Amino acid sequence: MLLNSKMIGQGPPLVILHGLFGTLDNWQTLAKQWAQDYTVVLIDLRNHGRSPHVDTHDYPAMAHDVKEFLENHFIYETHLLGHSMGGKAAMQFAADYPDMLAKLVVVDIAPKVYPGGHEVILDALSDLDLATITERSEADDHLARRIPEPGIRQFLLKNLTRSKDGGFEWKMNLPVLLQYYTAILDNVVMSAPYPGETLFVRGARSNYIEDADVPTLQQWFPASQLVTIPDAGHWVHAEQPDALRDVVSEFLKN
Repeated sequence: MLLNSKMIGQGPPLVILHGLFGTLDNWQTLAKQWAQDYTVVLIDLRNHGRSPHVDTHDYPAMAHDVKEFLENHFIYETHLLGHSMGGKAAMQFAADYPDMLAKLVVVDIAPKVYPGGHEVILDALSDLDLATITERSEADDHLARRIPEPGIRQFLLKNLTRSKDGGFEWKMNLPVLLQYYTAILDNVVMSAPYPGETLFVRGARSNYIEDADVPTLQQWFPASQLVTIPDAGHWVHAEQPDALRDVVSEFLKN
């Protein structure tokens, strides 16, 4: 599969995987800073951004997409960073293709099944009839009835783009993401612990990685460490980009 990507900088490769409803654009600000020391590779995962729309969406498939992408670009070992859904895809990659990994960074997600929480968003997006929308503000007004947070709506509406006929369409493959939402919440499939160096980063105000998850992190990633970023929720890279930059840079250099 030909995943959409953007490469900047020079040096050892650092591949970044975004979260659910995201695109590679979400990480461009930090990527430009890391590009001083690394060849930073931003990827749109399947069914997101400008990457292909396909009929399946699970972690083994996403991990295989990344493997195929790296081989096509003659990258045979890389640092890999993933946030949320992208973090699970990164952990799956570590489980399936450990020999291709230098160091692993997982941002605010644990290797476990999650109970959900995006149902309101998925319902609001599904109920938006794009055929009736002529202005982006109309889509925002529709989503505001169920999603009061302007920042979340702004993030979601980055997926809205003009179609060739002048109307609107989603960049993401919304029907497949709906169909595979349970798979997105599911755990990564690990047959053995990943022995490589791993950094888990969580936001202090996020509940995605709880203290009770630490034994699980240590079980499957025995060479891991956990760092908590103060004054950050789940969107660590947006809320505390400088702190995340410094923590990740220190980990990759040592």
